[in-house]
Amino acid sequence: MGSTEQHGPHLPLDTDTRIATAVAGAVAARLGAHRSEDVGRWLVAPAIAYGDSGEHQSFAGTISIGTHALTTLLVEYGRSASCWAGRLAFVNGHGGNVTALRQAVTLLRAEGRDVGWCACAAQDGDAHAGHTETSVLLHLSPFDVLTDQWCAGNGTPLSELLPSMRRGGMAAVSEVGVLGDPTTATAEEGERIFAEMVDSCVQRVARWVPGIDGMLR
Repeated sequence: MGSTEQHGPHLPLDTDTRIATAVAGAVAARLGAHRSEDVGRWLVAPAIAYGDSGEHQSFAGTISIGTHALTTLLVEYGRSASCWAGRLAFVNGHGGNVTALRQAVTLLRAEGRDVGWCACAAQDGDAHAGHTETSVLLHLSPFDVLTDQWCAGNGTPLSELLPSMRRGGMAAVSEVGVLGDPTTATAEEGERIFAEMVDSCVQRVARWVPGIDGMLR
């Protein structure tokens, strides 16, 4: 699961989708290399490339389908996939999708379907189009990162920005649509961050202990 939304002047609109797709592929490959009765065989579906990105709507290129539509999509997706798949894991690359994920997976699990989700997250990462995402894209898609256009955005911790973002979206806290500093990004750092994301998801999927909201622990 990703999104189609602005990521500053230097990253592609499908940044979140690219990261989630790459993480899901690497997780499936890792689990497949160590197959057991508990892990089984994992297939990677095409990405859900549109998400809940309303906070970025002030910036051109953003296409958001909102929480309600995304929740409905995920519920119907899960019901359909569960007709033939014994277990379904959503790998999420966009924070704005979390509310829909929690609602949809909670309902799917209440219906008796074995569904969970995990996030492409890195410890101490910045929030949007900054050092973290730019580093990962330099690792995954270096020719699509416009380093001649990158610039630092708002470096204030996300927890302090959220009240303003809830009122006015990303544009209220960053004129360039960036939170953090992409100019410090490197491909080497991106490789490390990507490996951290994959390791975390591998461990969560292999353990398969969904929380109350379906997030894998």
